[in-house]
Amino acid sequence: MLTELGLYRLLGENPERTWPIARRLVIPIAKAIVPTWGYGQQLVPAQGPLVIASNHFSEVDPAVVGLHSRRTLYYMAKIELLSIPIVGEILRWTGAFAVRRGEGDRDALRVARWALHEGHVAGVFAEGTRQMFGYPGPMHPGAAMLAIQEGVPLVPVGIDTFGWNLKNRRRCSLVWGEPITLDLPRTGKGYKEGAAIVEQLVTKLWRRAAQATADGFPDVLADGLRRAGFVKPKDFLWYPDLATWPEDEWAAGPLGPVYRRPR
Repeated sequence: MLTELGLYRLLGENPERTWPIARRLVIPIAKAIVPTWGYGQQLVPAQGPLVIASNHFSEVDPAVVGLHSRRTLYYMAKIELLSIPIVGEILRWTGAFAVRRGEGDRDALRVARWALHEGHVAGVFAEGTRQMFGYPGPMHPGAAMLAIQEGVPLVPVGIDTFGWNLKNRRRCSLVWGEPITLDLPRTGKGYKEGAAIVEQLVTKLWRRAAQATADGFPDVLADGLRRAGFVKPKDFLWYPDLATWPEDEWAAGPLGPVYRRPR
C-alpha cells in the first residue's frame, strides 16, 4: 500500500537513514501505548557488527528493543508480521526481514550473515516465537550460530513485556547485558553450547527486568545500570554509508527492504 505510493523514497531508501527519522515519529506513539524503561543502553557497542539476542513475549517487542537500542537493528521477523499492510511495510523500511519456514529459513540466515559481514546489527528473538507462559522458553541456536560463524560479539537483552496488549498498556522494562564473545566450534555441538549460554544470560536479564518493574523502575539497579527512556534521536548512532541490502538472487526470498537496487 504505502510502498506502491513510493513513500519509502522520502525516508532515504536506507535503514540507517530511515531509523533516525522513524524514531522521531514512533517515540511519541510508543510512549503512549507501551511506556518502557531500559537499563544499560550504553552496553551496546557503538561500532561494528554484532548480534542482539532477546526473549520474546509480545508483538510490540521489536519496537521496544529497537527504540531502546542506540544502533539500527536488522531484525528477523516472522513473515506474517511483515506481510501486514502499512505496519509490515514500515518494519521493512527499517531493515526487518522475514523468516520463512523450510528453505526460507536458510535464506533468512544468509541475510543475517550478510548484515553482519557489512557491519550491521542483527536482531534475533532467540526462542524463535512468542512465549505464552510468562517466562522465557528454550533458546534456539540461531543467534549463537550467527555470532560464532561470523566471529562477532553477542549482546543479550531481557525484556519484561508479558501481558502487554492494546487493552492492557502496562509499563514494561528491559535490561541489556555485557557483550560476549562465543569462542566455540562451528559445529552443531558448539552452536548448542552457545544457545545454552545465551539462554542463561537472557533469562537472568529478564529476571532483572521483571524485578525492576516490580520495584517501580528504580533510578539505578544494584549493579549501577541507570534507568533511561527510549534512545533520543540525537543520541542514536547511525551509519548511512553501510550497504543497505544484498543484491544476490537468494536475497529475494525473505521479504526485506523494499528499496533493493534495480538490476
